Amino acid sequence: MRGPLMHGETNQVADTHPPVRTRREQAILRGRRLEYITLGWNSLEAMAAIVAGVLAGSIALVGFGIDSIIECSSGAVLLWRLTSNRDGEHRERLALRLVGVSFLLLVGYIAFDAITSLIRRELPEKTPAGIFIAIASWIAMPMLARAKRRVARELNSGAMRADSRQTDICAYLSGILLAGLLLNALFGWWWADPVAALGMVPLIAREGVEALRGKTCCECTT
Repeated sequence: MRGPLMHGETNQVADTHPPVRTRREQAILRGRRLEYITLGWNSLEAMAAIVAGVLAGSIALVGFGIDSIIECSSGAVLLWRLTSNRDGEHRERLALRLVGVSFLLLVGYIAFDAITSLIRRELPEKTPAGIFIAIASWIAMPMLARAKRRVARELNSGAMRADSRQTDICAYLSGILLAGLLLNALFGWWWADPVAALGMVPLIAREGVEALRGKTCCECTT
C-alpha cells in the first residue's frame, strides 16, 4: 500500500475533473443551441408555409416560407461563425452580405408576385393552416430573438446581433401575414393577401440594404 505523499509529489486525483468552462465558452454553446433551434424551427416552418401557400394560392404565405429558408441560411452561417475564432471578422462580414443579398432577392419575388396577383385579381383560398403557422411564429420568434441578443452581448458579436434582428423581422412578418390571412378569411377581402405581401417589402428591403452596408450589426435594437 502506498504511504502518504512525499515532499514534492502532487495529488493527481484533484486534477481529474474536467475544466470549468469560461463564460465565453458557455455563451458560445448557448449560441450554437439557439442556431440549431433556428434551423429546426425554420425548416419546418418553411415547408409548412410554402405547401400551405401553394395550395391556398397565398403569395404572402409563400413569401413567408421563403423568408424562413433565408433565416435557415443565416443560422447556418452563424453556426459556422461560432465553430472557430479564426477569421472572425471575415465570417461576420460574410454573414451580413449573405443576409443582405437574400433579403433583396426576396423583395423582388414578393413584389412581382403581389403586383401580378392584384392586376389579375387572383382569389386566394381560406387557409386555417396558414393562420396557425403565422400565430405560432408570432409567439415563438420574439423569444428566440431576445435569447440571441443576450448571447450577442456576451460575445460582443455583430453577426449574432444581425441574426437576432432577422429573427425580429420574422416576428414582424408573422404579424403582417396573420393580418392579411384573417382579413381574407373573415371578410373575403381577396386583396388583403397581396397587400400584406407588399407590406413586407419596405421592411425587408431596408434590412437587406443595411446588411449589405454592414450597419445592421451596429444599429440593431438591444
